Amino acid sequence: MLDMMTIHEHFGHFKGLKVAIVGDITNSRVAKSDMELLTKLGAEVYFSGPECWYFEEFDQYGKHEELDKLIPKMDVMMLLRVQHERHSGDPNEKKFDAHRYHEKYGINHKRYEAMKKDAIIMHPGPINHDVELSGDLVESDKCMFVRQMENGVFMRMAMLEAVLRGRKLGGLE
Repeated sequence: MLDMMTIHEHFGHFKGLKVAIVGDITNSRVAKSDMELLTKLGAEVYFSGPECWYFEEFDQYGKHEELDKLIPKMDVMMLLRVQHERHSGDPNEKKFDAHRYHEKYGINHKRYEAMKKDAIIMHPGPINHDVELSGDLVESDKCMFVRQMENGVFMRMAMLEAVLRGRKLGGLE
């Protein structure tokens, strides 16, 4: 909900917006709820990241593409936290290489400059600096991380107030 609030606050609508969800899609609750909600609201969803973190079931929401092809077309780049704790415990798996991930799927200065002028970058946090995003870009104009956190507080306050006052939330009691 807070991601939708942040996107709507910035663009004023969802219809026709192009949103790329990048990273560990299979392990992300954020990605799963956002892909469903964004498509229902009329946005076009795309995915990028390692193919081993992408399941065919996501095809109903959008398609998987190479990051550098997506960036110039996207209105929203939604970066997902690489969950190191999920990718470092299996001795049969290759060791996760943060530097290599950043080179292939992270937002660096070159990719940042290739983004649309009014595009935004979102991230559910916490951010792995120099993995999902170059550390010195965290406070750049396109990054909405602080706004997302603020909106998270406002959204939770509104939901709690609605529950405490006995109002219905989206048809739920």
